[in-house]
Amino acid sequence: MPEPDTYLGFDFGNKKIGVAVGQLSIGIANPLKTIPSIQQKPNWEAINAIIEEWRPDGLVVGLSKQQDGSDNVITPRMRKFCRQLEGRYKLPVHQIDETLSTFEAKQLLFDDIKVSATKLWKVQDQLAAQLILQSWLNNPI
Repeated sequence: MPEPDTYLGFDFGNKKIGVAVGQLSIGIANPLKTIPSIQQKPNWEAINAIIEEWRPDGLVVGLSKQQDGSDNVITPRMRKFCRQLEGRYKLPVHQIDETLSTFEAKQLLFDDIKVSATKLWKVQDQLAAQLILQSWLNNPI
């Protein structure tokens, strides 16, 4: 049986979820897409399509926390999303600290690359998902 290699990374949010894909063998993550939520709930149809297309060996979800490490207001929803992913897809779900990943994505896009605010809103979450997944690929747990 081949070693697990393909992983999907998620930047969970109430309004949208960023998705990235990466391979452990080459250690590189790439942004994939941003999925708008439906009434602040995950769009499972769109997530199903990505899971079917990429057939990942595992999933990586960023967990947002306060600077002191305690939960913030969205952390319980992120954990619920992780449980739902595990239950639906029967894949390992790795959780990593994603504090500041969206902020870093915005900095990179807006300050360094000068992306417009409108375009930034559309792609910042998939870039945040890439940062989350890349962080995990660098130190898989």
